Amino acid sequence: MITYTRSSALFTAAQKVIPGGVNSPVRAFKSVGGNPIFFKKAKGAYLIDEDGNTYIDYINSWGPMILGHAYPKVVEVIKKQAELGTSFGAPTAIETEIAELAVKMVGNIDLIRFVNSGTEACMSAVRLARGFTQKDKIIKFAGCYHGHSDSFLIQAGSGAVTFGAPNSPGVTQGTAKDTLLAKYNDLDSVQQLVDANQGEIAAIIIEPVAGNMGCVPPQAGFLEGLRKLCDTHRVLLIFDEVMTGFRLAKGGAQELLKVRADIVTYGKVIGGGLPVGAFAARSEIMEYLSPIGPVYQAGTLSGNPIAMVAGLAMLQTLDADVGLYMRLEEKGAYLAKGMTETLNRKGVAHTINRVGSMISVHFSETAVTDFDTAALGNNDIFKKFFHSMLAQGIYLAPSAFETWFLTDALTYEDIDRTVEAVGKGF
Repeated sequence: MITYTRSSALFTAAQKVIPGGVNSPVRAFKSVGGNPIFFKKAKGAYLIDEDGNTYIDYINSWGPMILGHAYPKVVEVIKKQAELGTSFGAPTAIETEIAELAVKMVGNIDLIRFVNSGTEACMSAVRLARGFTQKDKIIKFAGCYHGHSDSFLIQAGSGAVTFGAPNSPGVTQGTAKDTLLAKYNDLDSVQQLVDANQGEIAAIIIEPVAGNMGCVPPQAGFLEGLRKLCDTHRVLLIFDEVMTGFRLAKGGAQELLKVRADIVTYGKVIGGGLPVGAFAARSEIMEYLSPIGPVYQAGTLSGNPIAMVAGLAMLQTLDADVGLYMRLEEKGAYLAKGMTETLNRKGVAHTINRVGSMISVHFSETAVTDFDTAALGNNDIFKKFFHSMLAQGIYLAPSAFETWFLTDALTYEDIDRTVEAVGKGF
């Protein structure tokens, strides 16, 4: 039987000095009930908590551990770089090396700038788009998350063409008025916003495969339609590939889905598990950035050498492993098939969405194509499911609105055990 004595004590201590006891809200188990688990180490496909319990991990640090935890090549280069220095606040050759590799792997970018998080990357991408186009407004999609900067913490207004409204205290109405909200997989909602704000929209930002309302793929023609709209109205298309970049293919969602964005943001995989973000575009756009252009963006620890060597080792491995993405696709399909058969046999209403190594289970009979349909899922069933899986040593995201991430270190025996655990939960 799994016990959490040490984790419970650590959570009690953490709440005295950290707001809510966690440094990121989703870790708090608020949507599923109970207290968060505190971990002390990880290896391959497994996490080990402070009480010594071992779990098969389907969060994988929210995506970056595509090769597994403590991947030997990544750990080795981190150790070597730490001995040489942990931060210089000055350029290093490593930054150029990883930039060259990223540009090569993605294919339709010329220049890339490294930052420290996905939030910072998306915030900077929007500022760059506004500076380049000399327009102020952006369109985002309900259910897509682009970090916690003010421009993105916006909920719907009263109609499709109204201004958004802040959904967090501290976000001003002035900021909200420049963010317009559309419906994912609904081109008409985007067209209405474009028509109502002619000549004012700088960019459309989107997760090409959504991962923050569970995994929600784009429907056929949706991204292509956005690309055409942007071309017609001189709007920049920003793909937030913080989750999908280098995970769904070497060139990310752009390669897999065959739609090219104007600006792309990265995080997670590109840092090999360390705090790294990046944004990239063709030269004419990126050259608007300081120090050669008028759009200011800076970061004291951007291009940190330890983070850069970890990311470089990760990308080098992904670039060299010709079978990696097919293995992940096959494991994802095997897991989806096993869970579908099990839940059908148990008579549990559900929908499973998957793209490559991103997958989620929605406890609803309705196809999940956007935030509204994702919200129809039975959260009470999800809570029961989450805690049942946890008790059986399967660690899932503590929210029905988060995608699962598979790792190459995951074995078919791990997947079989996961499917068996699903069956025991109902």
